[in-house]
Amino acid sequence: MNIGIIGSGTMGSGIAQVAATSGCKVKLYDTDQAALDKAKVSLDKILNRLIEKGRIDAAEKSRIQDNIQYVDSLKDLSGSNLTIEAIIENLDIKKKVFSELETYVSSDCIIASNTSSLSIASIASSLEKPERCIGIHFFNPAPLMKLVEVIPAIQTSKETLDTSVQIIKDWKKTVAVAKDTPGFIVNRVARPFYGEALRIYEEGIADFATIDWSLKELGGFRMGPFELMDFIGNDVNYTVTETVFTAFYFDPRYKPAFTQKRFAEAGYLGRKSGKGYYDYDKNGKIVTCHSELVSESHDKKPAQQIFDRVLVMLINEAADALFLNIASAEDIDNAMTKGVNYPKGLLAWADEKGIDWCVTKMDELYNEYHEDRYRCSPLLRKMNKENKTFF
Repeated sequence: MNIGIIGSGTMGSGIAQVAATSGCKVKLYDTDQAALDKAKVSLDKILNRLIEKGRIDAAEKSRIQDNIQYVDSLKDLSGSNLTIEAIIENLDIKKKVFSELETYVSSDCIIASNTSSLSIASIASSLEKPERCIGIHFFNPAPLMKLVEVIPAIQTSKETLDTSVQIIKDWKKTVAVAKDTPGFIVNRVARPFYGEALRIYEEGIADFATIDWSLKELGGFRMGPFELMDFIGNDVNYTVTETVFTAFYFDPRYKPAFTQKRFAEAGYLGRKSGKGYYDYDKNGKIVTCHSELVSESHDKKPAQQIFDRVLVMLINEAADALFLNIASAEDIDNAMTKGVNYPKGLLAWADEKGIDWCVTKMDELYNEYHEDRYRCSPLLRKMNKENKTFF
């Protein structure tokens, strides 16, 4: 199968590696020759590391490299069966690229976007044959992360959806099919992990390090929310939150935080700038916590309250995604465990904690704040009344 990848940045290069490893012939396109050269050198280093770890041998390295051709003309993607765009998150630029691409590829070529939150229907509208358009959203780093969200637009044909799902499964990825709504599954459901942690900090309840500790120690998360925001980049994470907030007609559940906005404006972007919620050394290791609320020790009781608050907000968001038919319960839980490495699926976690616990916690928050941000999902209420579980 011939695959075209548009954009040779980290994501585009990662998708190219995945496709090439699976035996596809890949053409990786970029307008910047320096970016293509960088991608080629980066892949060589990655494959060498895999050899050192005993994951592949020299012959496999050569096979993967031989499957990727680096091109600087969009016309070179003309023979593709599937093209995946992985460029800047700008709707107008994506639509312009898609419109031009369609003039070069065959009539049955699937044209996909790796967008993390933009409307697939809007992107598809730039095509003469919008039924061939679909969202295929990988997670970074693409070769390592198991999950891929597949998002059909209202224009997408069943054949395009079925073929896309099969291709991604052939690439040994876990597929979660999601409705074309802002943030799809992961970037929607995960908002409280960041937003509620920021809100807890802004209320003066705890500092960055304590909040991170509570989620890791009590919840088993690999990274706390502030560590993760620093890892993603405060500029990137804030933009996604702002995009989802705007796209949901300013629903207060997705409201961005001034703390993150100010950190992004100050250039405190996290690991990539050496300073974020934490300070980092040249190797990306945390040196100090950048917080005026830093405490010397972690108190278990407030830590439990912090964890419970963030967890129930995550569960509530996952339940609401299911209530609105964004995806199946299985796909929602797979998305969170395999897309962002959550220790458990949120709906399974809800079953474990008890649906009544979830409803009670949400109502406690609403009664305290009287904000629509803390409204309990109708699905949780219904399930609690009927004594049902998700699984």
